[in-house]
Amino acid sequence: MKKLLALLLTLLMVISFVGCSTQAKEETLETKEVTTSSEEATDKQDNYYPISFNNYNYAKEEIEQTVNKAPERVVVVYQNSIETLLALGLGDKIVGAAGLDHEIKPELADDFANLNYYEEGISKEEIMGLNPDMIVSWSSFFSDKKLGEVDFWHDRDVNTFIMSNSGVRKDRMLEHEYTDIRTLGQIFNVEEKAEKIINDIKAEIAKGKEFAKGKDPVKAVVLQLRKDGTFRIYGEDSVGGDMATQLGANLLAKDSGNIGAEDLASLNPDVIFTVYYSYFGGSVEMEDAIGKITGHEGLQSVSAVENQRVLPVKLGEVYCSGIRTMDGVKTMLKGLYPDEYND
Repeated sequence: MKKLLALLLTLLMVISFVGCSTQAKEETLETKEVTTSSEEATDKQDNYYPISFNNYNYAKEEIEQTVNKAPERVVVVYQNSIETLLALGLGDKIVGAAGLDHEIKPELADDFANLNYYEEGISKEEIMGLNPDMIVSWSSFFSDKKLGEVDFWHDRDVNTFIMSNSGVRKDRMLEHEYTDIRTLGQIFNVEEKAEKIINDIKAEIAKGKEFAKGKDPVKAVVLQLRKDGTFRIYGEDSVGGDMATQLGANLLAKDSGNIGAEDLASLNPDVIFTVYYSYFGGSVEMEDAIGKITGHEGLQSVSAVENQRVLPVKLGEVYCSGIRTMDGVKTMLKGLYPDEYND
């Protein structure tokens, strides 16, 4: 009996030892996995930089720049520049921001509220006081009288990024919006976020192509009211025109330029997308953008006016649009395919 009891006690001790040994081994493996994962993430970050990217100078020439690490102190000027960086999760990198045509997108409002925003615009001297390592903006702002020229900042080891469709290219196409988002994603090492934004836009555009199959293309015009009462046309070489075309519309005014009411009437579009905005150098309010067309005596017989298909679109959705490209696509889908598209 004593032998049997001793044998049972020995067996229990063995089982207990094996269990503790296994648990310790599992805990060691878990710790090793966490440590390895952390080390791999650090190595990936360390091995990622430096990277080079192509952009532009104030003379609209393509130049190459290099970043040795993710920028930490960024000044961002203008709507799409601000919102694109916020959408990429980079709000904590922004030390100064200025220049909105519209209210910030609702989903970015909380992040925007934490920014150092300059209501009256920001000067070169103010930017210097912020000690930035990168400035992101539109071409026209990189003058000596505004933000300072590109070369001025490069001489001080500050990188610059000019949005492609802001004036440095003659072909202002959707593809360049994708390129800007992708390149910014690379610069800040957030490529997955950038690619998701791009792929989501492309998926929405694919809906328009599907709606257009087997139908006569909807005849459309994208324009902006000018101070003299004429209209500026967004042709095939513009973001707005390229967007309408990719969504399956027949863009009637294919060349960018200015036209009068008589020429617009002769085109007789089914849908008119009319641009509105409010910021530097004046504004076109939404009511005026619509009313100057629907109330024009010479446009009453135009199909779009007769059928109440004169639709407002924000400047930021069809010109150097950044992440608002998605908003522009949705606006046009609703206007071109009201019976098919449900957002």
